[in-house]
Amino acid sequence: MSRATVELPAATRAFLTRPHTATLTTLRPDGAPHVTPVRFTFDASTGLVRVTTGAGSRKARNVVAGGPTARVALCQADGFRWVTLEGRAAVTDDPARLAEAVRRYTVRYRAAPPAPLDLVVVEIAVDRVLSLNL
Repeated sequence: MSRATVELPAATRAFLTRPHTATLTTLRPDGAPHVTPVRFTFDASTGLVRVTTGAGSRKARNVVAGGPTARVALCQADGFRWVTLEGRAAVTDDPARLAEAVRRYTVRYRAAPPAPLDLVVVEIAVDRVLSLNL
């Protein structure tokens, strides 16, 4: 998955480090949106969002079904302040990438993420950012 550096204002970067929950929107095979709350991390230097989940979760299955062109949107909101990160997504169970996702999650949320036996990470290469009041 290619990654592009995402240039964000300091206020937006700071907002994305707060331990909030976001919503992740994926597309089901029939094209219907699936929206679910998630915890995530964002690396502005690589433009990569990481979401840990189970391989059998609907969000992971949707990304896999979408193939290499699967697009998703992740939105973090706090009142009338919000940022949406859009991009192509892929699912991996690579041990090094999982370990990095877990490490970053633990730093951000001060607790390890849930660890189902089928743990995977959804990686999103952000190529579009929308925001309001940041």
